[in-house]
Amino acid sequence: MKYFTIILATLLLTTTGKSADEQKQIVDLRGSWKFEIGDNKKYSDAKFDDSKWGEIFVPDVWEDEGYAGYDGYAWYRKKFVLPASAQGKNLYYHAGYIDDASEVYLNGHLIGGKGLFPPEFETAYDQEGIFMIPKEFLKFNQENIVAIRVYDDFKYGGITRGKVGIFSHSDELEFAVKLPVLWKFNTGDNMQWAEPGFNDSQWEDLIVPLPWDHQGYADYDGFGWYRITIDVPANLQNEKLILMLGKIDDIDEAYLNGEKIGNTGKFRSNGKVGTIRDEYQQIRAYRIPTTLVRYGQKNVLAVRVFDNMRYGGICEGPIGIMTEKKYREWSPDHMPRYNNAPGTWWQMLDKIFNN
Repeated sequence: MKYFTIILATLLLTTTGKSADEQKQIVDLRGSWKFEIGDNKKYSDAKFDDSKWGEIFVPDVWEDEGYAGYDGYAWYRKKFVLPASAQGKNLYYHAGYIDDASEVYLNGHLIGGKGLFPPEFETAYDQEGIFMIPKEFLKFNQENIVAIRVYDDFKYGGITRGKVGIFSHSDELEFAVKLPVLWKFNTGDNMQWAEPGFNDSQWEDLIVPLPWDHQGYADYDGFGWYRITIDVPANLQNEKLILMLGKIDDIDEAYLNGEKIGNTGKFRSNGKVGTIRDEYQQIRAYRIPTTLVRYGQKNVLAVRVFDNMRYGGICEGPIGIMTEKKYREWSPDHMPRYNNAPGTWWQMLDKIFNN
């Protein structure tokens, strides 16, 4: 089967969309937090008793809050009530800037992280943490708790600056089909995993988009597969559809109902991969052949990924299914201008869609 691939230029999650992403603060978490130096994974548990912990102001470097000269691990915890009016919104946790590496837990569930912890340490002190919150993890009109694990290697440490709280974000793109935040995931490589009838019930749930390194697979390099089941409404039968898979580190193949619809990078028939270059910087956009779609029924999307080193998996957005019309409206602002190529950009795009 022919498949069509459109590779987009580098694009940050916070700049997708035809207009600027609108953000509205729902809960302000600036102020006093519970704080404890040291490291214990039990601290992420929503039921953990932190009543004997000290308190610290957020955001500020912990050196200015009574912990001068301290380098190493520490945990923050904060309770809050999420109003019922936030239901149905796209909710994100804004973590501010954290020096150096961090993991963020919401009601005991990992929702994001920045940087890498030792032994493969990598600082992210200059990267703002903004993480999508799966609705399954939230409690409305009830107490919620956020817990943050931090490692500081040297100099300043902690939640140092920026906005901290729960925010709603407007839809970045007009998706015809929104994809779930939680996908099934398994390491290894087996082409049977592309088949729609495969039973993935024993696989783990991972957040998409978010590197698998922040979800229990730190330092894992190699093959991994993602799977989800999606509904495609019958009213889209006359539309040409584009699957957006964001940035994937490093290379991938996408399958719908067992048939390949696109790839970035080269997978060889012997199970090995070709030379990996800068594919991790490219946003995936794959045309979905109409003959493969089961309209008004369940469809299975499977994504085969190979990570060469460092971060791996479906790392950044945008994630969803767009109509070709909406894609064309969005793409001129975000797709590369190939000034040295023959013809206009739209002539090249038409050639891709109409072959």
